[in-house]
Amino acid sequence: MKKQLAGFLLFAVISIQCIAQDPAAQKYAAEINAKRTKKHLKVLASDKFEGRETGKRGAEMAVAYLASEFRKLKLIAPVKGSYLQDVELIETSIIVNSLEVNGSKLQYGTDFSFTGSGEAKTINADEIIFIGSGTESNLKNTAIADKVVLLKQDGESAEITRRLNFVKSKKPKLIIAVNAAKTRTPHSHLSGASLSVKNGIRESIPMRENTPGVIQIGSEIADKILSRSGKIFEELNAGNGSQLVKVDVKLNYEPVKRELKSSNVLGYLEGTDLKDELLVYSAHYDHIGLNPEGGKDKVFNGADDDASGTSGVLAIARAFAKAKKEGNGPRRSILFLMFTGEEKNLLGSEYYSINPVFPFAKTITNLNVDMIGRIGEEYQSSPDSTNYCFLVGADRLSTDLHKISENANAVYTRMKIDYKHNAPDDQIYYWSDHYNFAKNGVPVIFYYNGKHADYHKGSDDISKINFELLAKRAQLAYYTGWDLVMRDKRPVVDVKD
Repeated sequence: MKKQLAGFLLFAVISIQCIAQDPAAQKYAAEINAKRTKKHLKVLASDKFEGRETGKRGAEMAVAYLASEFRKLKLIAPVKGSYLQDVELIETSIIVNSLEVNGSKLQYGTDFSFTGSGEAKTINADEIIFIGSGTESNLKNTAIADKVVLLKQDGESAEITRRLNFVKSKKPKLIIAVNAAKTRTPHSHLSGASLSVKNGIRESIPMRENTPGVIQIGSEIADKILSRSGKIFEELNAGNGSQLVKVDVKLNYEPVKRELKSSNVLGYLEGTDLKDELLVYSAHYDHIGLNPEGGKDKVFNGADDDASGTSGVLAIARAFAKAKKEGNGPRRSILFLMFTGEEKNLLGSEYYSINPVFPFAKTITNLNVDMIGRIGEEYQSSPDSTNYCFLVGADRLSTDLHKISENANAVYTRMKIDYKHNAPDDQIYYWSDHYNFAKNGVPVIFYYNGKHADYHKGSDDISKINFELLAKRAQLAYYTGWDLVMRDKRPVVDVKD
């Protein structure tokens, strides 16, 4: 009995040691609160910042604000005395030289809008295939590779995007997408110029490149296109399955390129005895700009995506800066890195990965915070709705990092951690800036609240942010980082991804 009791007491002592809290870590975590994150988010997600689109005025206003905040915290400007890393980009605008249907010319911007990529192209076709809404069942017995297809767009935005991507994966020559709810041309905010990193070497990421062009039209123009067949769009839509329609389509387009610059914003906090090693906190400050169909609400504010993460990282930076000022600073150095161009295909982080300010060999981990201010659709009715976070990537390269993350949550924040989006077949791992660290062998964690109905809409605004939840998720990232910069050994990369 005494031996059993002794064993139990030993176990209890070990357990207590494992869950011991660091009073210093807790003291500075108080800097990461709802009031402070709201202060930053109200600025970044305001209409004044015009949706922070990369290369546009609103994004440059965000850059100035972030640099000013880093300066207030007395962070070091690590890019030759500047907080800004100029990101050299190539803007490619696709110019439609002509679109003729059944011998009649259609006018860009009035009759149709267009998105496309790649080199100059001429498309000639004498028939199109109507494929309904582009569902798997619509295309079950229909081959559309190298064909021109007519697609009905209806339903929620996320579902429309999913079906469009599915149709693109079947490699048609051209997609003519009809917004059946509108008689006028739908002007998508995705129309217009695309951006890429100058001299970048992009790895293949599914569904992002080499996709067919998409013509967006309203139902009136659809009826014009179908006039030769004697049908109207409503009749086609009422039918079953795919239908072949005789239509002469001639399209010619080409890319026009110009160079432009944006900026990543960097603030550096130097460590002590392990200062040559570096932890990176990151978020992207950019969003998707102005909404041409927004009426009175013409700004995609991007309050959750990703003013929430940017505000969280600013609060984390304040906590660590105060700790250093009071003699409790980190042993390892910390880089607070705000990226441009995430919405344009991770361009700011891609540029940094090609031109790192600090060597990747000395970068121990990237903690990336992207969308932490909302309750995602999967948790709307959950008892954990205000106490959860999706984590992605922690175990992809380092079992050590996963354990450190789990321990930080168990000791301090005690949130429900959901690893659904960390599944090997989930594409979320590739869709935020941490990926450009992971592909260079740096262990990563991506903090995320999941998608919601306001994703990439004008309704992603400040009024819908849960600031207490935002602050708690940011504290989880902070506590994980505190352990990483204070421990004797960096997390070992022991997993092949």
